[in-house]
Amino acid sequence: MTTTTESTQPDAVREVPPFAVLGVGAIALVAAVGLFAVLGQYGFFGDELYFLAAGGRHLAVSYADQGPLLPLIARLMDSIAPGSLVALRLPALLITVAGIVLAAAIAREIGGGRGAQLISAVAYATSPFLFVQGSQLSTNAIDGPLWVLITWLLVRWVRTRADVLLIMAGVVTAIDMQVKWLIPFFWICVGISVLVYGPRDLLRRPALWIGAAITAVAMVPSLLWQAANGWPQLAMGGVVSAEQEMIGGRLIFVPVALLAAGLLGAILLVYGTIRLFRAESLRPYRFFGLVVVLLVVAFVATGGRPYYAVGIYPIAMAAGAVGLVEVRATWQRIAAVPVIGLSVALAAWSLPWQPESSIPPSTGGADLLLHGKFGWSDLAASTDLAYRTLSPAERTHAVIVAESYWQAGALETYRQQYGWPAVYSPSRGYGYLGTPPDTASTVVYVGAQHEELRAHFGSVTPIGRADARLGYAGATRDVTIWRCELPVRPWSQLWTDLREM
Repeated sequence: MTTTTESTQPDAVREVPPFAVLGVGAIALVAAVGLFAVLGQYGFFGDELYFLAAGGRHLAVSYADQGPLLPLIARLMDSIAPGSLVALRLPALLITVAGIVLAAAIAREIGGGRGAQLISAVAYATSPFLFVQGSQLSTNAIDGPLWVLITWLLVRWVRTRADVLLIMAGVVTAIDMQVKWLIPFFWICVGISVLVYGPRDLLRRPALWIGAAITAVAMVPSLLWQAANGWPQLAMGGVVSAEQEMIGGRLIFVPVALLAAGLLGAILLVYGTIRLFRAESLRPYRFFGLVVVLLVVAFVATGGRPYYAVGIYPIAMAAGAVGLVEVRATWQRIAAVPVIGLSVALAAWSLPWQPESSIPPSTGGADLLLHGKFGWSDLAASTDLAYRTLSPAERTHAVIVAESYWQAGALETYRQQYGWPAVYSPSRGYGYLGTPPDTASTVVYVGAQHEELRAHFGSVTPIGRADARLGYAGATRDVTIWRCELPVRPWSQLWTDLREM
């Protein structure tokens, strides 16, 4: 591996091709229309219900399993249009469309003309992960495009050396840290890569460290909350790793990461990463090739999820798109047409467009992404029937506890409608949103198994069942509702045993 000879400042700022406003705008518009058409499909996804509950009644500076930005967005959108799926998901759509435009802008920064910019935009818009995430509110839908924005700022800095871009990158990093704690992996890999390939001057820029300081200051409230609660967000790494091992672990990381890029995206991702290392015209951006490789190695080593690195895809895709346009072989240009067409078709097929009547019941596994949007009203109705079996005196000292944070989020959403007492869950971040009071002698427990509950309560009796046809097993389908009494210890002590990430 050889390093480059660098200068601390370019002799002159290299000119870039004009931005393909009409073409990229058309792609972004078609993508926006496609996403908007399915924005109100089905019901809330389980995570969306959690965001609504966390933001609506438990707004905080940090959470055990995420930053505060998604609950804050959910609260804001729900206050504008209460109960609206479209309103809740609109921010995901907007930032996804922005990601498409930024992908084209990255291609332009590295010298790509109109063709390369359009191909980069299409690659982003046909990624089953980057694009389809825009159809619902999720941490991934916000985190990925923020990585793309930071990448564009850094790519532009390499060309212009305008240090204000580094400060802006620090601000965006501070915002992204309020979503997930993944972006530090990006910056660590950037630091290593510029030491190898340059521009090493990046690490000597005061603006870079001003941006880092902005991020550090913005993180103080969250870090104080994490410290006071035992750093639960750091424990999520072990939880994620264990979950990944159950479905194939590190062996499936690269194949699934390529699938997340889509057909066109995967081709450009591999080709572009190679070009970042080898193409002379991309020498100033060579360090990004190593960033791609290091991120994959880092997330494989730590047991991360295959989609953790998708935010770095657009720079490699852009490098691949520039190379594809530069190719003169006719057969390669012809071959690109069906690849792009098939990629568009696959992306469209990945959207949630099916009518409910044609959707088969869940069989588990990947069905979670679809069937996690069904059955919440059925679960609420079944829970209410179970709750009404309690006498008025029992309801005075009763609470509702759900096995999963999805269920708790759903029941919290319906709580006012049915007039229930407070809803709790020991699951993941919801377990840190509140502990049942020690006066709670009767519990309507939604989910869990009899033997598990018997270890914590003197009396456990089934009083209801939820079994939505399209529900996901254990969430809204095949769910037993229990009446639990005589907790073996006060809730203030018992909750620590029940709570799990």
